[in-house]
Amino acid sequence: FFWLCLNVWLFWKTFLLYYQGLQYYYLHQMLGLGLCVSRASASVLNLNCCLVLLPMCRVLLAFLRGSQKVASRKTRRLLDKSKTFHVTCGATICIFSVLHVAAHLVNALNFSENYNEDFLSLNAANYRGEDPRKLLFATVPGLTGVIMVLVLFLMCTASTYAIRVSNYDIFWYTHNLFFVFYMLLMLHVSGGVLKYQTNLEEHPPGCFNPNKTLRENMTLPKAFEESFPDYTTEPFPEDLSLPEPFVQNNFMRICSEEPKFQSHFPETWFWISGPLCLYCVERLYRYIRSNKPVTITSVISHPSNVLEVRMVKDDFKARPGQYVILHCPRVSALESHPFTLTMCPTDTKATFGVHLKVVGDWTERFRDLLLLHSNQDTEILPIFQQRRYPKLYVDGPFGSPFEESLNYEVSLCVAGGIGVTPFASVLNTLLDGWKCYKLRRLYFIWVCRDIESFRWFADLLCTLRNKLWQENRPDYINIQLYLSQTDGIQKIIGEKYQALNSRLLIGRPRWKLLFDEIAKCNRRKTIGVFCCGPNKISKILHKLSNSSNSYGTRFEYNKESFS
Repeated sequence: FFWLCLNVWLFWKTFLLYYQGLQYYYLHQMLGLGLCVSRASASVLNLNCCLVLLPMCRVLLAFLRGSQKVASRKTRRLLDKSKTFHVTCGATICIFSVLHVAAHLVNALNFSENYNEDFLSLNAANYRGEDPRKLLFATVPGLTGVIMVLVLFLMCTASTYAIRVSNYDIFWYTHNLFFVFYMLLMLHVSGGVLKYQTNLEEHPPGCFNPNKTLRENMTLPKAFEESFPDYTTEPFPEDLSLPEPFVQNNFMRICSEEPKFQSHFPETWFWISGPLCLYCVERLYRYIRSNKPVTITSVISHPSNVLEVRMVKDDFKARPGQYVILHCPRVSALESHPFTLTMCPTDTKATFGVHLKVVGDWTERFRDLLLLHSNQDTEILPIFQQRRYPKLYVDGPFGSPFEESLNYEVSLCVAGGIGVTPFASVLNTLLDGWKCYKLRRLYFIWVCRDIESFRWFADLLCTLRNKLWQENRPDYINIQLYLSQTDGIQKIIGEKYQALNSRLLIGRPRWKLLFDEIAKCNRRKTIGVFCCGPNKISKILHKLSNSSNSYGTRFEYNKESFS
């Protein structure tokens, strides 16, 4: 809402500038409100095209999140809104682009119909009645604008939730057209179609030049008076010096020379050059950093079409909750996909890993390349078969909201299905040692449709639980597993997971009662709420986190989305 108000305020201020500015008087007489709307929308587009790239500078965000420069948790949580801010800027660009295009269509028509031989340098048209389509398709600003509209339309439609979920490839390829968009934008603003007057002192708008007539004491023609109604009776602006000689009567002002016009320097270059260069430098740094392939140590096929890949890489460091971007050239030469780390390297082991659910073309091809047979549920592959692994490049790690889960005294972690992956790295970290972190109590809620899914991290949960019991801290972690759908037959995870079977509940969590119970047990404390799962669960948790309770407990909501 704040961003919307800021853009509306900027639009209105720029609109008034061009509506009331003396240097735009003659251009405004020719184009009318189309000038004001086109320039006002352009100012909003400049701001948003500048800022839309910053949330995509992942290395910068990860540095700020992990840096001691940002010590405030509230400030770090603002970084978690980077994706939302990116989407907001993108939507703003789409909305004001519609206004900008509509205004310039009116301008093209007005340039043709209001062609003025007295101001040849101000005209974009070559003659009165020129086809406005020539201004759109036969000029650099017009042609680049048309292509930019097409590119923006492709990026906008392919960014919808339905297309991202059904065919992520379309979203990925069309979104990379942003570079074409910015190159066209650079050319678009270099045309210099709209001009402003430079000699306001020598030629105040609406004045009459006596050098153009031989008659003395001449009054303005009626048509001339009507063209400048605002300047026939009102005094000359006080902030401008009066040229000598300057004569003013009830009908006219006399000036010494004709108006001179000049194109604006392309302000868009100032707006976008900095963020665009920063983004390009970061992409170059990421390319150099991820240029060396990782060594895949093992591949494990889990139930419910989930694949675990473990690997090592020199000088790779990551914090629990972060994610990496995987690129496999044999799967796709251009595509890369993000996956949350489920195992982070430590001082004692260099291995890190990810769990990925096979749900699309990319993951299917990747699985087939990793496994000897795509339908085989294989265990860890022998060393002599590792030469079959394709080259895999890892870019990252990058920050996510779940890095904060260890910085609360009490945390509530809610996972839906494969959304458990960011919490797996947290659990693995606690298994290596929990005393060095601020966290003293963890509520872990995991909701799945298929009971087989719990086996992905059943060994990890049981090992961590046993370790905490041996250290006399059984209350450190509260595990609740919910099976949302059941056929009435399978109601246990497995015979060797008795500790988890006792924590397994049939049905969905009663979130209100759950929050009340946690608030009651942790009076007057701040609890971090972390959710990775379907939007339905996320909305419920967000609403409950913002609601008040009678125990003085405060819930701070954090979310990671699948898409």
